[in-house]
Amino acid sequence: MGSATSELPSRRTPLNDTAETGLKIVVVGGFGVGKTTLVRSVSEIRPLNTEEVMTQAGVGVDETGAVATKTTTTVAFDFGRISLNDRMVLYLFGAPGQERFWFLWDRLFSGTLGAVVLVDTRRMDDSWYAIDRLEHHRTPFVVAVNRFDDDTARYSLDEIRQALALPAHVPMVDCDARVRQSGKDVLITLANHLHDMAIAQEATL
Repeated sequence: MGSATSELPSRRTPLNDTAETGLKIVVVGGFGVGKTTLVRSVSEIRPLNTEEVMTQAGVGVDETGAVATKTTTTVAFDFGRISLNDRMVLYLFGAPGQERFWFLWDRLFSGTLGAVVLVDTRRMDDSWYAIDRLEHHRTPFVVAVNRFDDDTARYSLDEIRQALALPAHVPMVDCDARVRQSGKDVLITLANHLHDMAIAQEATL
């Protein structure tokens, strides 16, 4: 991606005393798609992350062709927090993208209210596993297309929806994982989606 930088919190933001609802959200997607960047950019606390420098041990195991400049990788998960309002707080968990760490995903999904699938259009096939596992767990999700500066194809959201065979009810948005407001807009889209689903479910009771 380009030279834009994430707005990392300069100090810890205390949790509001009026906060009464904590929602667990998982950010998933392929290797190097921007999950750690997204969690870092939106978190109001200095995020916990488990990034390690990539070594020769990953050669031939982790597919790095489209992310040749990547030098670190998440080996457990990222964690951050963002307050949507005085009462609602999102706890964010960024899942590792490499196939060898996928066994952690099912545990991360436990207790998850919703998820963000981050997509890199240069490697859309990497999104299939995330979508499949979320559908298996019946976890609501939105798809956020992280637009990289060197992506010359610039597929439209409709084209990406067709390529991923996403049903019409799954929200899709463009985003820049480096930009705090863009990341917040993704989370607000997810929160609105969860709210709409809850209202629809109540109407059927």
